[in-house]
Amino acid sequence: MDLRHTMRSRRTLSAVAVTAGLLLTVSGCGGGEGGKSDKGTSSSSPSKSRSDAGEKDSETAEPDTVLAEVKGEDGLTLAVTSAKRDQGGYVTVQGTVTNNTDSIWVAASWRGDERELSKNGASIAGASLIDQSGKKKYLILRDTSGRCLCTQFSGGVRQGATADWFAQFPAPPEGTSKVDFQVGGMPPASIEISEGE
Repeated sequence: MDLRHTMRSRRTLSAVAVTAGLLLTVSGCGGGEGGKSDKGTSSSSPSKSRSDAGEKDSETAEPDTVLAEVKGEDGLTLAVTSAKRDQGGYVTVQGTVTNNTDSIWVAASWRGDERELSKNGASIAGASLIDQSGKKKYLILRDTSGRCLCTQFSGGVRQGATADWFAQFPAPPEGTSKVDFQVGGMPPASIEISEGE
């Protein structure tokens, strides 16, 4: 008997929740007077065209956002698209890697030589930032289990494919904005750190 009452109560509560959700949806989408709904319709059209224009702008602006691009390791191309200093005292570097080799690329040489990094598998854990003027090398940040705060390329990157990556480092001193990003056998990529929001 208790089970039957519980099930009936649950069905009633579900029906009330669904009805309330439908009422909120209908009232939020309601047009009101004819003039107001016409304005709403006309304003949605320009916003679509604005978003389309924004997409076109972002497509054309995309090549401009590449801070550095280097080629090496039998046809790999590494691009750095962002390097931002965050208020937490670290720098987040982002980019892409394109596999132009003859097979799947598994990032074996990018995971680093340190014993602590062995748990990171196919990752970008061996990356570093080099401050030439300050003569300092910043290694990738890790959590308490030794896992890098970076991308792991699970399953590798197929031939001809491009994969996004990120890596976090301790931030160089405030006055330092130009550094070299280095990983594996790739040539150093000179980048400029921007201030985060």
